[in-house]
Amino acid sequence: MKKHGMINREIAAMLAKMGHTDQLTIADCGLPIPEGVPCIDLSYAVGKPGFTEILLELMKDFQAEKVYIASQIKAENPTVYNEITQLQCPIDELTHDQLKEQSRQSKFIIRTGEATPYANIIVQSGVIF
Repeated sequence: MKKHGMINREIAAMLAKMGHTDQLTIADCGLPIPEGVPCIDLSYAVGKPGFTEILLELMKDFQAEKVYIASQIKAENPTVYNEITQLQCPIDELTHDQLKEQSRQSKFIIRTGEATPYANIIVQSGVIF
C-alpha cells in the first residue's frame, strides 16, 4: 500500500503516465467534461471535495512547470485565485471559453465538488531534472 503522496489509485496511475508538457485539469462540478477525455470524479456532495484541497494535495506529488486559469477568476473568485497564486508556479491566463477548449488536450480531468465560479485549472507537467 502506498504511504505518501496521492493515494487515489486512478489519479496516482495517471500522474505516473504524465510526460513533460502533458496537461491535466482540475475542475469544479460545473465544467463540461470533453468527450474522450478520462474523468476521475471525486465529487460526493456540493462543495466536497473542494478545489483547493485537491489542487494542493496534487501539487505535493507532481512537478508542474505552469498552470492555466480563466482570467475571470480574479474578480469572481478571489479566494481561490489567491490560493492558486501561492503555488509558486507561472500562471497563464485564458478566457473561460479558451480554458474549456484547452481542457480537451488534457490527459485526464479530476472533477471536484467545488461550486464556486471559475474554480478550474489546467496543470502542465514539468520535469524533475
